Amino acid sequence: QVQLVESGGGWVQAGGSLRVSCAASGRTFTSRTMGWFRQAPGKEREFVAAITSSGGSTYYSDSVKGRFTISRDNAKNTVYLQMNSLKPEDTAIYYCAAKTYGSGGYYSVATYAYWGQGTQVTVSS
Repeated sequence: QVQLVESGGGWVQAGGSLRVSCAASGRTFTSRTMGWFRQAPGKEREFVAAITSSGGSTYYSDSVKGRFTISRDNAKNTVYLQMNSLKPEDTAIYYCAAKTYGSGGYYSVATYAYWGQGTQVTVSS
């Protein structure tokens, strides 16, 4: 089992920055690709970013590329999402997720097996 707990969400003005964190428990954390997804009211959960187990590869949605950075510290069992140049459309609940084993599927909700409770990020104009 993998347990995930997000933190660091909050309120920020457009153009500001925020870093959300995901603390993981379970011995399989260091072997898992980790992802960040978000869900706004009335919308489907969507992919934001992912990072492979060693941190060697990262993936981003087009909407956040160049503004957000995903990273991980396996020694601390923690994954981070640094969010810069925030826009009102970034407002959502942000979820941390651990991917199933296997190649590909980085962008799909269906390929992630474990989820945190989410942390709210609100960006005002």
